[in-house]
Amino acid sequence: MNSDSVAMTDLSEKMHKPETVCIYGTGDFGRSLGLRLLQSGYSVVYGSRDPKNSLLLPKGSKVMSHAAAACDAHVVFMAVQREHYGFLTSLASGLEGKVLVDVSNNLKRGLYPESNAEYLSRLVPGATVVKAFNTISAWALQFGGLDANRQVLICGDRADAKQQVVNIAQSLGFTALDRGSLRAAAELEDLPLQLFPLWRLPLNIAICLTAFIFFYALTSDVIYERVTNGKDIAFRIMISLANKTFPIVSLVMLSLCYLPGALAGFLQLYNGTKYRRFPDWLDRWMLCRKQLGLLALAFGFLHVLYTLVIPIRYYVRYKKNVFTISLVKDNKTYEFDNTMAWRVDSYYSMGILGFGLFVLLGITSLPSVSNSLNWREFRFIQSKLGYITLLLCTTHTFLYGWNKFLKPSSYRWWMPPAYMLSLVVPCVVLILKLILITPCVDRSVTRIRQGWERQGMTSANGRDTKTSHPLIA
Repeated sequence: MNSDSVAMTDLSEKMHKPETVCIYGTGDFGRSLGLRLLQSGYSVVYGSRDPKNSLLLPKGSKVMSHAAAACDAHVVFMAVQREHYGFLTSLASGLEGKVLVDVSNNLKRGLYPESNAEYLSRLVPGATVVKAFNTISAWALQFGGLDANRQVLICGDRADAKQQVVNIAQSLGFTALDRGSLRAAAELEDLPLQLFPLWRLPLNIAICLTAFIFFYALTSDVIYERVTNGKDIAFRIMISLANKTFPIVSLVMLSLCYLPGALAGFLQLYNGTKYRRFPDWLDRWMLCRKQLGLLALAFGFLHVLYTLVIPIRYYVRYKKNVFTISLVKDNKTYEFDNTMAWRVDSYYSMGILGFGLFVLLGITSLPSVSNSLNWREFRFIQSKLGYITLLLCTTHTFLYGWNKFLKPSSYRWWMPPAYMLSLVVPCVVLILKLILITPCVDRSVTRIRQGWERQGMTSANGRDTKTSHPLIA
């Protein structure tokens, strides 16, 4: 065999030789990461303080001391907690020029003055530290991200080092997102500590609304009857009061999804530009509209379920039997009321149509569905059909109340019926939207959202001080 053939053979072996990745740490995350790397064609070597006792590692991997494990690998994953970084000081010379991928997180925010990744970079100054994979769980690594988050957030100071980590993430089936320099590591380490950050405001609103409406209905129904007539109807709390509270909360929260958009339109008209930031409270409100809508849908589902059990309730069957027997005893006929038939059928029809569109809004808010829609389709469903849903549900409530507001007996202790409270916010939203879609106003709003500005919208020194808002379309 000549020298050229030998050279070609050596080159071929190098090209087909799997890349070696080192992992410091043999815990759950380290084992899951190693298994996924092996399945993706990498050669995995573990660095352990006690190689002989590491028996649960994935088949096909190697385990050796920390110093020996890093010899053949250019990328080293740090799958150990910050408290155990001390052994790295003695390995600083051996890790020089390598890429250290810090996957650690903390137990709570503000635990240390600097991020774990920055601390690691200070411990091993000769290595390049990249923060990544800390938002991916061991479960996601084992199951390929099919049942969990598929996005790997990455930050670091060197583009070539980050690109190596991006390549590994993509080969494992994940999507990599560059979040900037290593100074962003503290933000990335705080992400796993957040517990539904966008749900806090909607949940607080839902809890407060539910508590207020429930106690309002409890006072006007149960307590009023007990005090004035001496009747004990506390059993109505379980079904009747719950089924009065849930639809009211659902309708109000659905209205709160569309109220900030209407307010934003009037603010843009007032400012004469789309490049001025909205108040912080309106920003927060607009960011959690999806969560408000999903909670409203959940309360709507509860209302439907509670309504379905009404015919089989003991109280309802008892009332029907008493009414029927009284008609027989008195030899009376229950006359057919054509107006009432129209009202009840319309009431149910509006409710069914409104709930059907409500479910459609909830389905299209799912990422798997919304990602298959273009912007115009998504906006048509969430905006146009959303307002139609609100209109149908509001009409459903008006038909429920019908002429009760005209009866003095409905105002117990001078308190209006609970359903009247639920109509305040929806009516305000629908009136504001009606104003915005009138031709003269709609024309002005459209021009502003296309970039037109009223004269005098720049600062006195001639510099533009406005910032755009990403949520208005």
